[in-house]
Formats: sequence, structure tokens, C-alpha cells
Amino acid sequence: MIKGIGIDILEIQRIQKSVATFGNDFLEKIFTSAEIRYCTAKHNAAQHFAARFAAKEAVSKAFATGWRGNFSWKDIEVTNDELGKPYIALSGKLKETLAHASIFVSLSHSESHVVAMVVLEED
Repeated sequence: MIKGIGIDILEIQRIQKSVATFGNDFLEKIFTSAEIRYCTAKHNAAQHFAARFAAKEAVSKAFATGWRGNFSWKDIEVTNDELGKPYIALSGKLKETLAHASIFVSLSHSESHVVAMVVLEED
């Protein structure tokens, strides 16, 4: 049964400005070390960071609490399977809270924007 749907759209330039202003402090607050390694290895790192940021926002919207719950940005990790398909890995209290949930994510981008959609399904 679908329990929630979340969507987020983001200008890539917003992430570029945050990185330029706050540098590693921003990256380390929002992204796991694996996400940082993945994105910085890409040609357009800002686009990949923006997609992951949007996915984290979409998860929070699907969960219907936003960031009001006692959760960290890093409790939501966006990673890829062996074919490159993105998926969500949870940790911390969020993993416990959503232990019986399946999370489906879709990411897309244009030259200037990224979009993420998440469907939260529970048995």
C-alpha cells in the first residue's frame, strides 16, 4: 500500500552556490562520505549533489514529516545499484521508523534543474 509520495525540484545553481559559500562544511552536513566520493568523481559534481539533495527532500515529503522528525540528512543515502539505478539506503532512527517500508526513487535532470520523485510503500 502506498503510504506517501514526495517530489522535489531544485536548481543546480543553488547547490553550486552553497558549495562555493560553505565548502566541505555544507557537503559533510548533508551528504554521506560515499555520496561525496561518488559525486566528486563525476564530471558535473553539482548536478549529482543536487539530485541527491532533491531525493533526500522527496523522501522527507513522502514520509510526511519533512525534517520535523529527529532525523539527519545523512540518515538518507542515495546510492546506485550495479546498473546505475538509484536507490535509497536508510540509517539511524529513520531506518527503524521505516523498517517495513519500500522506497522507490526516480531522478532526472536538465541543464539547470534536477527533479526527484519518491514513493513510500508499506506492507
